[in-house]
Amino acid sequence: MKGRDLPNLITLSRILLVAPMGVLLFRQWDRAALTLFALAGLSDALDGALAKRYGWTSRIGALLDPLADKLLLVCAYGVLGWLEVVPRWLVALVVARDLTIVAGAVAYHFRFGPFDPAPSPVSKWNTTAQIVLVLAVLFDRGVYPLAGGWIETFMAMVLVTTVASWADYLWVWGRRGWQEARR
Repeated sequence: MKGRDLPNLITLSRILLVAPMGVLLFRQWDRAALTLFALAGLSDALDGALAKRYGWTSRIGALLDPLADKLLLVCAYGVLGWLEVVPRWLVALVVARDLTIVAGAVAYHFRFGPFDPAPSPVSKWNTTAQIVLVLAVLFDRGVYPLAGGWIETFMAMVLVTTVASWADYLWVWGRRGWQEARR
């Protein structure tokens, strides 16, 4: 193993945390789930920092990193929706957006070729809002109840940023696909 492989190994470890985190969430062991989710978040920051700092970026890392994020968030939202902690309509919105993005990326790749999977600024805000909501819910349930209204505020942030990000991806990648098809 070489140093440049470290970010990808950290990302793979984050993917391996998905199933245990899902089990902890499902069993409502919220403190343990919060710890694991926070650890996954720290590993995301660490692999990104290493890749940027030392130039250890790779094509596989550029694909695995957002995949790890999506798997963790879809798992967390799926279980929290199943337990009716997060409204199921919000879970459906989050999952539908992610499925649309993944399906669009696959279709674009096979129709037009490789592309840069870099997230847009609004997508980064959306991911941040989704993470904050999961952390807040787990903190509220497992550590200390938050003051009234915070969870609902974070849900509203997820709603707004999910719709904005979805619209942004459809607009940007729809235009790119249309322009490529006209060539």
